[in-house]
Amino acid sequence: MSFNDLGLSPELLKALKPKTYPSPTQVQRELVPVALKGQDAWVTAPTGSGKTLAYALPLLQQWAVENPSNERPAPSRSAYVRSTKSIQSLVLVPTRELAVQVSQVFMSLAAQWGHLCKITVVFGGVSINPQMMGLRGGTDILIATPGRLIDLLEHNALKLSSVQTLVLDEADKLLELGFQEELQYILSLLPSKRQSLFLSATKPQSMVALAQTLLNDPLEIHIESEMPEPVEILQRAIYTDIAKRTQLLKHLIKEEHLKQVLVFVATQHSSDIVAAKLRVAGIAAEPFHGQLSQGKRQQVLADFKAHRVKVVLATDLASRGLDIEKLPAVINFDLPRSAVDYTHRIGRTGRAGESGLAISLVTPESLSHWALIEKRHAVKLERESIEGFEASSPVPEKESVNGGIKGKRPSKKDKLRQLAAAESQLPK
Repeated sequence: MSFNDLGLSPELLKALKPKTYPSPTQVQRELVPVALKGQDAWVTAPTGSGKTLAYALPLLQQWAVENPSNERPAPSRSAYVRSTKSIQSLVLVPTRELAVQVSQVFMSLAAQWGHLCKITVVFGGVSINPQMMGLRGGTDILIATPGRLIDLLEHNALKLSSVQTLVLDEADKLLELGFQEELQYILSLLPSKRQSLFLSATKPQSMVALAQTLLNDPLEIHIESEMPEPVEILQRAIYTDIAKRTQLLKHLIKEEHLKQVLVFVATQHSSDIVAAKLRVAGIAAEPFHGQLSQGKRQQVLADFKAHRVKVVLATDLASRGLDIEKLPAVINFDLPRSAVDYTHRIGRTGRAGESGLAISLVTPESLSHWALIEKRHAVKLERESIEGFEASSPVPEKESVNGGIKGKRPSKKDKLRQLAAAESQLPK
């Protein structure tokens, strides 16, 4: 099948350069015709399967159909300026990096129309004033992170009452508790009659009920990976103590000759502290989390891709949207809170036929959670001990995978206190 068979306009077909888009991927073949008909859809497909293009094409075609003369009213007319605080399509993404990547796809496809098709991208971490200026005269397609969108709504910079299509990219993250309050507020401002497209790499069972209330008789599309299988993602689990992890991390980087590694940590504080300790040891390392300015995050990413930085210490949310070509290794300094996120993390390496390495540091405190991750992913890894970094507690013969004994599980505050105490004991 070619793009010619998907019902796209000649203008969009012209924008699909054969070298960049030789033929539609499976997710594009299945979603584009459905989206063009205005039907809701919930898509689960792996990272790199072409989800962004799959929804960008229908949104741009929708704009082209409603603007057949490809002419926008002159923005100098005050009545038009007042009326165009509204937008036609809204794309919500969880992170700044993903917002930028998505906007680049839209803008490359819409370049043939010049300024006639207005695409705007907004996110936090930068001044809001230029973004408010950019929304003057209206916009056709808005790509936004939830927090900054709410800021703009509170400044009366736009209205959502005429949105025809809502896209949630990385819907699994946007439906999580961390975004639910913001998302519910945004949804309350959208018209009830609209098209909704949800796309994600995973579909956690905990999100299904909520998502179903937001979709109207959706077509569910599930795509298995059609990317070239990696030569191998070697998964390893190393058993150690919390206080020994930083020194073990330095040891692994040097002894495994890791030229580039993405290290996942649980908190922004850990990202800053561990990166600083690696730099003291002569390892080029940078933190990557939500409290950094957008300029700093972009610089870290550019330096990492150019191999000027060897190690990036990232939190899960900040790492969404990161795509490092031929990344050789990832290390779970902290295990992911959700077993589902383990897939996201290790999937950053071993892409497009390249081999990859995924190492998880397992501590006595995280053994039961690690057992749950193994169970959910149907893997069982031998727990290694590295001389000089052994855990003080041996691995128990029988491990619980249900989080402990009811009534005796540590509370969230207890866990935070334990984490803070452990980090204070990390070797300098």
